[in-house]
Amino acid sequence: MATLSVKPGQRFTVPDWHTNSHLISADAERQRSASHQVRQEARTLRNETNNQAKWDEHDNRTRLAERIRSVNRWKETLDKCLADVDAEIDALAKVKEAAERALQAKNLPLDVAVECLTLRESRRAIDVVRDPVEEELHKEVKLIDKAKRELQQKASEAFEQLCLLQEARQQLSSDHQCKMEALELDRMCLSLSVNSPNISFKVNPTRVPNGSTTVEEWEQNSQSNKERAEAEMKTSAELREATVLAIAQTNNELEAQRVATEFALRKRIRDLEKAYDELKWQEQNTLEEIAEMEEEIRRLEEELRRKMQDLKVAHTRLETRTYRPRVDLCRDQVQYGLTDEVHQLEGTIRALKQKLAESQDSLDALYRQLHRIRTDLGYKTNSLVLDNKCMDTRKKLLVPSERFLPEAETFPRATTRVLSARTNGQQELVKERAADSVP
Repeated sequence: MATLSVKPGQRFTVPDWHTNSHLISADAERQRSASHQVRQEARTLRNETNNQAKWDEHDNRTRLAERIRSVNRWKETLDKCLADVDAEIDALAKVKEAAERALQAKNLPLDVAVECLTLRESRRAIDVVRDPVEEELHKEVKLIDKAKRELQQKASEAFEQLCLLQEARQQLSSDHQCKMEALELDRMCLSLSVNSPNISFKVNPTRVPNGSTTVEEWEQNSQSNKERAEAEMKTSAELREATVLAIAQTNNELEAQRVATEFALRKRIRDLEKAYDELKWQEQNTLEEIAEMEEEIRRLEEELRRKMQDLKVAHTRLETRTYRPRVDLCRDQVQYGLTDEVHQLEGTIRALKQKLAESQDSLDALYRQLHRIRTDLGYKTNSLVLDNKCMDTRKKLLVPSERFLPEAETFPRATTRVLSARTNGQQELVKERAADSVP
């Protein structure tokens, strides 16, 4: 026979059951109410946080855009400053090259002036004078040396200024490169969104990186670079102006000195030609006087020979009459006349010999003077040749003036005088007579 199995455990009463049901319902009601409250708070939080996130993202996008505009303004400022610095570097480099060309162009005038001084050292005897030409040539050498020192100084200053400009440009370029990289990064940040594929969590993204600067320091750095570049450009512009002025001034001074030197040289050549012509005139007159003196000496000697013959005749007559016999050996008028004639002839012969000696001395003096004149003619001819060589040498100054400084004003040069055919003939005559020195 089957039996009823009874589960072990506590048994609840019906009220307990009803109470439990009421408790469960009440708890469910409270939980639903609490859940509803949580849902309402969650909805409110979601709305608030969503709005806050959107506004924060909007504000940061606005800040990014403003930062991009600010960085871009500085980039454009640096672009313009870099362009100005590059233009100034090019301009200063051209002025520096012009100063170096002008400095190099001074070598030829200096060589010409030194060559002229060296040529004129070959003058001889009395023609070795410190004349205006030599003074002007020495002035020219000193002026060229001074101009070279000034131009060398300007070229050195330009080189140093170019280095400073390059340093300023390097700082600008570095700052500009940083601005470009910052712009690229900020624009990339501005383009990011929740749908971007390359977003992710990062380790400690709110850290402050080493080397961070404040906005004031950032702007002050760019402003300082800009101001330094502008200051260097201002200094460079002043240096360019001073260098161009120095080039023009040295060129004008050297051109004026060249004109003065060549004026003195042409005047000296004219003076030498006048002196040469005067000496040739003196030579011609001296030669004529020598010819006349030689003719006069010949006549004196001839006259002396005649007087000697007359004296011989008088002596012979007197001697012959001493052989008269006895009383006829008297001192008659003939005797007195012959004696007087002998005395007269002897006095005449003495006077002729004295005058002949004086004439010979005068002739010797004329020959010595002729030798002196011809020697001085040789000196003058040599000086003329040297000074004309100087004029020919100085013609080389025309080419560099146009070659190195094409914009500089050039002055017309007077035509150099040369020795005429007559002067060449005189030179040959002097050479022929150079060996005819009088002992």
